[in-house]
Amino acid sequence: MQMTIQEGSNYFRGLLLLVRKDQRITEEEVALLMRVGKSLGFAKDFCETAISDILDNKYILDKPPIFSQQEIAKKFITDGLIIAQYDHEMHVNEERWLRLIANENNISREWFFQEKERIERAHENNELIFNDLVVEYLK
Repeated sequence: MQMTIQEGSNYFRGLLLLVRKDQRITEEEVALLMRVGKSLGFAKDFCETAISDILDNKYILDKPPIFSQQEIAKKFITDGLIIAQYDHEMHVNEERWLRLIANENNISREWFFQEKERIERAHENNELIFNDLVVEYLK
């Protein structure tokens, strides 16, 4: 699935804001965010700086990303649920953030909770699904 540079940026920014919700970033979350950034075509140093600055950067607006396709939004929410569960605890603010994004992208509450339950059941075996996303560089 392809997305624009802006959507790729929103995808990464949205995940950064997600990990900020519990006011701590684990090494595992850093590793996952680095994988996402690489998959989306962002430079390693850009990703490292963005991740290390996210807790203190008050200039990044806490605005939910809106995607052009529901399929991208669902992939984002699934990845977000996986990242939020990675430290074995989904903080209430992380879940609220992901539910807000689902709502803003017209994704049903039922789908969200079914996906959350699926992620929780298979937590240890999950792989992020961002690997099939490609940022489209328009000329």
